[in-house]
Amino acid sequence: MIRNREISSVELMAAHLNRIRQINPKINAVVDLLEASASRDAKEADRKLARGEACGALHGVPFSIKDSIDVAGTRCTAGTLGRKNAPAAKRDATLVARLRAAGAIPIAKTNLPDLLFSFETDNLIFGRSNNPYDLSRTPGGSSGGESALIAACGSPLGLGSDAFGSVRLPAAFCGIAGIKPTSGRLPRTGHVPPAGGWAEALWQIGPMSRCTEDLLLAMRLLAGEDGEDFTTPPADIVEPRDVRSARIAFFTDNGFARCTREVQNAVRLCAESLARDGLRVEERTPPGVEQAYELEMALFGADGAESVDEYLRDIGSNKVHLLQRAFVDHMRPYRATGYDFVKRWAQWDEYRANLARFFTEYDVILCPVYTQPALKHRDSLDEQNFRGFSYTMAWNLAGAPAATVRCADVDGLPINVQVVAKPWRDLLALEIGRIIEEEFGGWRPSHPLEAMPF
Repeated sequence: MIRNREISSVELMAAHLNRIRQINPKINAVVDLLEASASRDAKEADRKLARGEACGALHGVPFSIKDSIDVAGTRCTAGTLGRKNAPAAKRDATLVARLRAAGAIPIAKTNLPDLLFSFETDNLIFGRSNNPYDLSRTPGGSSGGESALIAACGSPLGLGSDAFGSVRLPAAFCGIAGIKPTSGRLPRTGHVPPAGGWAEALWQIGPMSRCTEDLLLAMRLLAGEDGEDFTTPPADIVEPRDVRSARIAFFTDNGFARCTREVQNAVRLCAESLARDGLRVEERTPPGVEQAYELEMALFGADGAESVDEYLRDIGSNKVHLLQRAFVDHMRPYRATGYDFVKRWAQWDEYRANLARFFTEYDVILCPVYTQPALKHRDSLDEQNFRGFSYTMAWNLAGAPAATVRCADVDGLPINVQVVAKPWRDLLALEIGRIIEEEFGGWRPSHPLEAMPF
């Protein structure tokens, strides 16, 4: 629309800024509204277009950023008290810079849990974010502010990050699309906390939006080494050749945490739809997924969470949110000796090797994102609910790209499905997600949101 002069960037930016002012008092998704810079940059975008200069694929389009990713001139709190008065970042994170290079304009920083450690979004600086479909429920975590803002139409595109499911879980709770890319696919330069350490292969920054088409564009713009994050190899983005020849396995029970009937039915309906479209679909559970919860918690908690404690002390976070404390306490029992850690690493290697063999038979895996729709606030503290996050942890461990898209709803709450592809086939996961989205409608506005007395 901007390219065709149907709308100006200034008009588009003003519409999103007005929408944020309308919705944010209820959902508390935005912690830093970049109104002045966004409005200024939108004016310049319109002038550039009028001069006939070359424009990028996202010219004049706003985007939002989780408050653990640097945006030049803004503080990055990571939701923790020790960074409440952090100095403004001197430069953009790599992925923010790449979206800017495509013409996109930062409009807001979004809320997250204390130091990202929770499947709910609440912290001692900015407070709790709410799900736009039901304010009594969480939008998930740790990219919960991002998912809530996008679902409520305050931003069309955003950046989150995912170590246990922190892009996919919030996307599912809010009924939008998102992807955790292949481990190493996107540079993490400019993220707080930074990449590094033994757990670095377990997390990625990932884009989020209301539809998979936007994620396909975003991944093409974001992928590639930056010369700073050494874990990002010079690997080209792989374009799918014949999506409808993909071999698909699906499962509804990982043998560790049981899903509700509605979630299981949603996955089955997606599988049946793909089969009707001519894809080869079989019900088969990948090897080892029942181990995912214990293995990921053991890898992150191998030092009894002392590295987390030390990081918090070093930055001055002498008080943390109870949700963060509860999450980290789940990691503490996994403290390991050197020998135990070596055995865990061998278990991890075997896990990845078995899945690599599985991916010689299948190109894509279809499965739940979580055991149920969005939880009530504080319900992630329930032990059985916490175990349900194993469905996303499985693919952090595998290093595989895992996308999510809305495919159903129950009592007005979204249900998403998870689409996993073999490592480096990120776009294939999204293309299968797009087929599902076309069949089942994907994101749609929330009636409760529209009925809110703002």
